[in-house]
Amino acid sequence: MKRSEQLSKLKSTEKWDVIVIGGGASGLGTALDAASRGYKTILVEAIDFAKGTSSRSTKLVHGGVRYLEQGDVHLVREALKERGLMAKNAGHLVKNQSFVIPNYNWWGGSFYTIGLKIYDLLSGRLSLGSSKYISKKKTIEMLPAVEQKGLVSGVIYHDGQFDDSRLAINIAQTAVEKGACLLNYAKVINLLKDDNNQIVGVQAIDHETGDKYDIKGSAIINATGVFTNAIMKLNDTVYKKYIVPSQGIHLVFDKSFLPGDHALMVPKTSDGRVLFAVPWHNRIVVGTTDTLIKKHSLEPIALESEIAFVLETAQRFLAKKPTRADVLSVYAGLRPLAAPEDEGKSTKEVSRSHKIIVSETGLITITGGKWTTYRKISEDIIDKAISTGKLPKKACNTEHLAIHGNQATTTLDRENHLYIYGTDIPEIIKLKENEPELKEKLHPDHEFTMAEVVWAIRYEMARTVDDILARRVRLLFLDARAAIQSSEKVARILAKELGHDEAWIHKEIDHFKEISKGFLLSEFR
Repeated sequence: MKRSEQLSKLKSTEKWDVIVIGGGASGLGTALDAASRGYKTILVEAIDFAKGTSSRSTKLVHGGVRYLEQGDVHLVREALKERGLMAKNAGHLVKNQSFVIPNYNWWGGSFYTIGLKIYDLLSGRLSLGSSKYISKKKTIEMLPAVEQKGLVSGVIYHDGQFDDSRLAINIAQTAVEKGACLLNYAKVINLLKDDNNQIVGVQAIDHETGDKYDIKGSAIINATGVFTNAIMKLNDTVYKKYIVPSQGIHLVFDKSFLPGDHALMVPKTSDGRVLFAVPWHNRIVVGTTDTLIKKHSLEPIALESEIAFVLETAQRFLAKKPTRADVLSVYAGLRPLAAPEDEGKSTKEVSRSHKIIVSETGLITITGGKWTTYRKISEDIIDKAISTGKLPKKACNTEHLAIHGNQATTTLDRENHLYIYGTDIPEIIKLKENEPELKEKLHPDHEFTMAEVVWAIRYEMARTVDDILARRVRLLFLDARAAIQSSEKVARILAKELGHDEAWIHKEIDHFKEISKGFLLSEFR
């Protein structure tokens, strides 16, 4: 996946069948769905693939226990099916994760056991394991770091856990392998319309060269997540709010706060939300919040009230009490929720189901949805383009389509930090053998090497320090200070590989440090 090759493909193609705006989960999935059906497909992303919401999730592939409680059985059933398919199609990135719910009252055990049995039934053949009631003793055995005071019992259930932006990159690679053209750092600045006000293409600017391109196509898909309203402003004559951004934050801690392999799930926090503490890349990710945000941003910042809420809840349920000083990284993501009909409705009540809107101009827009259902969302979008006459009918075939890197979990060594590369692991090892200097560690406290950085530049279209340290190698999410300390090393190798000068290096380091501030708690910012 090389950007120069993608640019050549763009220049040599007069008209596309499908143009996708936005390179997050829904956009990338749509490009893959379209290309795998045989449509001539192009995707343009303003910054980098999964730069926004799609790299900032709770790292769960799940049906959504909370949605079951809200009675949204259809969404849960659909998500559980997709969870099972993701585990098969991207086995190197999706793993079976056991969760323990600690109960501190006598009725909790029975209540959650019954609810989770329904959850198990809904997953059918694609179940990851059955839930069961466990004693206080067994709960402590499975969660040695759980707060034992007042503990009555526990319930264990299974869901999926994954690496979000790594999956995004692998979906992008799969789409390219299927013939799609994908470009990051190419922003849509205008929509092209004919005399009948029908959309016939987009105008995009290449951020790296400043060149503008008029890209013509039959079906134009707006998959820009929290930036949906901005594209709709170019499309509509009357402004309407299509999405409301809701912020979710996560704090990342050392593994010592939750040793072992099991995740912790708190089904009811002080304000009725669900909170997870999930093992991820030898760290613990704790979240999330659900805060309505007035303005969207490329770099959302965790609010002090959100940080306090997550910390306070974690302290209540963990025996080793995490403090602000223990936070290795804090990240915030914005969910693109479909705007509710009634103004001021709580985000907890807004359905996570996706919604497809076909405008009078013919633009097809996707709102809502979540990572777990990205494949189904993409199928629905292309089916909608077919039903509205934009595309000739062709059947979807992504249900059993292996994602780039897919490897059977039986042959995967998750103790080796390279496991996320799946079938590409031998190629990265070969890089180290051919260029021994690439064996050097990025940072003394972490396992990542320079080989992974070079791999990201040469084969995964990484163009900036942020692309590498945030979304290819996940160091910014795992340890923000270590990422800042590694930034010069990464900038220099980028400059060498891509032909940039010393001035670019300094500008790039400064830019990354600015971004990183949002991942540090305020006293460290």
